[in-house]
Amino acid sequence: MDAYILLFYLLLHPFVSSSATTNYNDCQTSYCGQNINSVHFLFRLIDQQPEICGFPGFDLRCVFQNTILIELPNADNFAIRNINYRHQTMRIYDPLNCLPAKFSKLDLSNSPFSASYYRNFTLLACPVNANLFGFKPINCLSNSSFSILATDSNTFVTSMTSNETGCVVSERLRVPVNQPYDDGFTSQLDDDITLTWGAPDCVSCEANGNSCGYADNTTQTITCFSNNSARKGSTMFRIIALVMVIPAMIASLAIACLMCSRDQRNELIMISNWRNTITTVTPQDSIEPPTIVGLDQATIESYKKVVLGESKRLPGHDDATCPICLSEYNVNETVRCIPECRHCFHAECIDEWLKMNGTCPICRYTPSPVHIEL
Repeated sequence: MDAYILLFYLLLHPFVSSSATTNYNDCQTSYCGQNINSVHFLFRLIDQQPEICGFPGFDLRCVFQNTILIELPNADNFAIRNINYRHQTMRIYDPLNCLPAKFSKLDLSNSPFSASYYRNFTLLACPVNANLFGFKPINCLSNSSFSILATDSNTFVTSMTSNETGCVVSERLRVPVNQPYDDGFTSQLDDDITLTWGAPDCVSCEANGNSCGYADNTTQTITCFSNNSARKGSTMFRIIALVMVIPAMIASLAIACLMCSRDQRNELIMISNWRNTITTVTPQDSIEPPTIVGLDQATIESYKKVVLGESKRLPGHDDATCPICLSEYNVNETVRCIPECRHCFHAECIDEWLKMNGTCPICRYTPSPVHIEL
């Protein structure tokens, strides 16, 4: 027994002793509950990863078991929809569902992030009984007296403020957007914001399947770590440990065999007596484990399929990548959504999954079966 304890200690010793000091090798990928976004350098989760595991300005917080928040200068907290480490982009949204309210205070000049494009919007405050010509107001900014419209068309602003609508200019905003122009006159300003960062530059490192991190504990120099280096060192240590422990294990087993042979006769007698008292379990008395069965084809086909347009906006939760194959969605691709939980996936990915598993791969919700009348 002592030999087995020694073996386990030697095999686990590198991991136990490494906790005494904090270095980049201690930085493991973390997750926020069921959120599919992984968190590793440059980002770090406060209270889950030490400071050396993140770069200044990239601190995140995990709330509600599945929501990741980042605090941007003067604009409170944004929730993260997706992090793309290889392209160094991040999609964010307002967890309180009123993104336009944050734009007046948002200033990225003191953060490591920037937007690819900006557009100038004018907010119009119009009386609730005014003719808005079918344009939708921003509900979270509107109240019982005024409806708030957002437009980037100076012509539309002039038209709405010069006629008898009673509309007045409320505010002018410089809004980060994903494309430099839009065909519409007004906007809800509720699309996710895509931000990027240029420094530190870890694009080539991530593209090769490696990880960025601090070179040591005393400098701010960023270097690229091979994800295989730690495994090689750990494997070598295990080989040395096995070479040292195997002789001790063989000796212990030999002694144990000699001790067991003394009581072999008594054990045979005891086993013979026990056989008379053991109750035989018949096959019908045994309990078979439940079998996990996927959904039938009729149920799967009943779930909504959508062909993605230019905006690549999903009808359910608006994710950038398929949670099953981890590939980004592209224009004209077909997605299928589970109606109850509204999680969406590539149609071919979720079809194969539901044939083998009867639950949503993200929230584990069990979809309702379809009842077909004959």
